Amino acid sequence: MHVRSRVRCDSVAVVVPSTHLPVGLIIRSADDADWPAMARLAAACFGFFRSPEANDMWRTMVAADGAVVVCDGPEIVGMSLYLDLRLTVPGGVVLPAAGVTWVAVAPTHRRRGLLREMFEELHRRMVDARYPVAALLASEGGIYRRFGYGPATIEQRLRVERRWAQVHPDVPDPGGVRVVSPSQYRAELVDIYDRWRRRTPGGLHSPAALWDEVLADRETARHGGSPFFALLHADGFAMYRVHGDAASKSVEVTKLTAVTAAAHIALWRVLLGLDLMDTITVDTHPADPLPYLLTDARRVQTTSSEDALWLRIIDIPATLQARRYQADLSAVLEISDDALGGGTFTLTIDNGKARVAPTKDTPDLHTDLPVLGSIYMGAHRASAFATANRLRCSDNYLLRQLDEAFATEVPAELGYGF
Repeated sequence: MHVRSRVRCDSVAVVVPSTHLPVGLIIRSADDADWPAMARLAAACFGFFRSPEANDMWRTMVAADGAVVVCDGPEIVGMSLYLDLRLTVPGGVVLPAAGVTWVAVAPTHRRRGLLREMFEELHRRMVDARYPVAALLASEGGIYRRFGYGPATIEQRLRVERRWAQVHPDVPDPGGVRVVSPSQYRAELVDIYDRWRRRTPGGLHSPAALWDEVLADRETARHGGSPFFALLHADGFAMYRVHGDAASKSVEVTKLTAVTAAAHIALWRVLLGLDLMDTITVDTHPADPLPYLLTDARRVQTTSSEDALWLRIIDIPATLQARRYQADLSAVLEISDDALGGGTFTLTIDNGKARVAPTKDTPDLHTDLPVLGSIYMGAHRASAFATANRLRCSDNYLLRQLDEAFATEVPAELGYGF
């Protein structure tokens, strides 16, 4: 059984030597006494206060030595940390992942190099702790590529005009769905989610403390919606809130997890049968078959599409060798990485498994670490980056091989936000 590590709470904070911060600023490990000030800085930067209970829950997931702060005298003016996560990659292997979060610089101290200094320190700690990959969710899309991260999954918001949506007559009716109280069926929800995340690229292990917080269903987490409703199938579940008033009501699905196609169809049949609801919204992946369940696919509108999980591959051979592939190939890759130097590697894929080793051979293709992170989960194609000249390869056949090899049978999704 994996026991999650905790943030170190030394009585004396560890100051990190730095020659790049402005005079008077220091970077050091966070300690217990820093967390109230960190919560205040997070609220100031992100525009909302998270509940003390939620803050306490996330603290249990912080890796040992995984939190740093920048101080200007007694004031904390910058912070960043990483969680100790377990990330599923294509093929079902689960890797340790450093989940970067709570990255904030006070508006009084912008443009002074604090962010770069914190990331360099965090990345050094990740390497020392032997994490093969780092992950984050980006509040702004233009920041994190310069630190080696690339967007690896896509999240689309779908809006269904429920009153006018009709299920196509050829779509089966599996049944087997119940309306339940989520807190009373915790064991079933945990089991279904765990089966789902072990087969889904981007799935994340969800510790007991996270389930505690979700099922507490606090008023602060509802954003004006109702308490949780839950639909339960043997191989899937949907949790949702109702918004609006008697004149107009909408359903926001906060989590729909289906291990089988039958469970997906069964859950959507029930959701579409909520007669007094006008619309249903859900965040899902681009390959979700929902539009094909209906006689008129236009009743499902894509209202937004954006990046979700970002990846920075720290150990290139280990991470590439961990996943399964859909086609064979043999190539020499040159990967540039401004922070750690990158390198040139042979990539040989045979029967779905890869062998990767450093080499001095002439590269067949050139790209950088953010692009490698983007194609790793199969959500983005190498050929698209080649069109943009962000991946350079003169062999079109090799590009087609890369597209086929890095594709996935199971679409990549973000397990949960962090």
